Amino acid sequence: MSSPQSLTHAKVDFVSGDFEALASHMRHCARAHGRWFAVKSKLQRARSAAAGRIVTMACLAVVLVIGLYAVA
Repeated sequence: MSSPQSLTHAKVDFVSGDFEALASHMRHCARAHGRWFAVKSKLQRARSAAAGRIVTMACLAVVLVIGLYAVA
């Protein structure tokens, strides 16, 4: 008695697909950590630290300008 084609186990190679995905990921990481990686990282850190302060200072400036117009 033969079984239908849909019930038979197909031979699928999961290992080579995983290996290719890992190799692609490793190439991407190697390119991302290029010669300017340290500089970009420090600039990104400085930008994120300054962003909150810039917004706060802008809000305080707006409040100050509105207060000066209210007094005048």
